[in-house]
Amino acid sequence: MNRTTGSRTIGSKTIASRPAGNRPTGGRTAARTTGPGAGTAPPRRTDARRPHPAPATARRRERLPRYWFAERLLLTLSGRRPVHWMLGHTLGAAYDQLAALAPYAPLQPAPPGRSPAVRHCDEFRPSPGVIEAFARIEAGDRLLALAFRLEHCTDQRWRCSAVELGGTRR
Repeated sequence: MNRTTGSRTIGSKTIASRPAGNRPTGGRTAARTTGPGAGTAPPRRTDARRPHPAPATARRRERLPRYWFAERLLLTLSGRRPVHWMLGHTLGAAYDQLAALAPYAPLQPAPPGRSPAVRHCDEFRPSPGVIEAFARIEAGDRLLALAFRLEHCTDQRWRCSAVELGGTRR
């Protein structure tokens, strides 16, 4: 690299680059320009009614116990994951409720191809270490309610202790 002009020669081509004294101090110094997906835009959604949450919003949501559990309950109740996938995250009664609901796949999308999604999830904390959460689930053209209770156990993990769907119990 020629330090005075900030360029380098590769073969017979001269490529201009940043002068040596102007490099950033942390992180990556150059954007990725090769490899799969480089220079291509992400696929566009055809369903404009419900856009994907922004990546930063999705990451913030994932850190909240209520969204984490709502997503996993949705995957189980839509038939995309087996019930035993939630075994370590539920207490006895909640696991039994999931096992009773899951064979019906109540959150399976009505028109095939459109996956159900958590539109919104909120919580109420009746006492320390307890979260009563409620979520709005969009499955096709239906909007369903999902309610669940989380308890902070002695091993410092949140576990689901009750699940109800659409206000009725099966």
